[in-house]
Amino acid sequence: MTHPLRLGVNIDHVATVRNARGAGYPDPVRAALLAAEAGADGITAHLREDRRHITDNDIARLSTGLTIPLNLEMAATDEMLAIALKHRPHAACIVPEKREERTTEGGLDAAGQFDHLAPMVRTLGDAGIRVSLFIEPAAAQIEAALRLGAPVVELHTGRYCELSGEAQTEELRRIADAAALAAKNGIEVHAGHGLTYDNVAPIAAISQVRELNIGHFLIGEAIFLGLAESVKRMREAMDAARG
Repeated sequence: MTHPLRLGVNIDHVATVRNARGAGYPDPVRAALLAAEAGADGITAHLREDRRHITDNDIARLSTGLTIPLNLEMAATDEMLAIALKHRPHAACIVPEKREERTTEGGLDAAGQFDHLAPMVRTLGDAGIRVSLFIEPAAAQIEAALRLGAPVVELHTGRYCELSGEAQTEELRRIADAAALAAKNGIEVHAGHGLTYDNVAPIAAISQVRELNIGHFLIGEAIFLGLAESVKRMREAMDAARG
């Protein structure tokens, strides 16, 4: 059975533009509402330790102002756990985070950080927050997610997006195999990072993938097309690939 494919729109980089001038605009909450009107099924926002884009106030406003699910991307820290428990987003995606990185570099090592992640996954789940782990498409990471009891994994597509030719085909195969393994074990599969109109179709065509989370490209395209049209075009590309 092929399930409908959801689109989660990441609005982090609307906040990046806002913060470049220290002004109150452009407003990421307004962007989230526009994305929802244009066909987004959910909104993703990453509250980083250094608050380089999304702020605590943004999360508070998104938590009360959205009519579609909010997915809070967060590092595995006590501070972020407390914020998630305060606002109770629909979902919390635990991601690796390094202060010096420009964007998330690679997946979370769920296997290597098992003991650290286990109480956090349990606490979030007990609070009714759907936990997702942003991981590499590797069997060891899927198996760790299963042992942790995470209901969702998001497979990192960044490497796939950077490659070409046979190397890209091989990485696509790894993603498809990981998606199949996760789904076989009852874990819902999401995917994201680096996806564009040009490379989204093969990922969208993987039947076990239930959701794609896309941000930077859509916000960039919005400069030329407008945010609503940017989201609509991605929605159409995903739907066409899904068939």
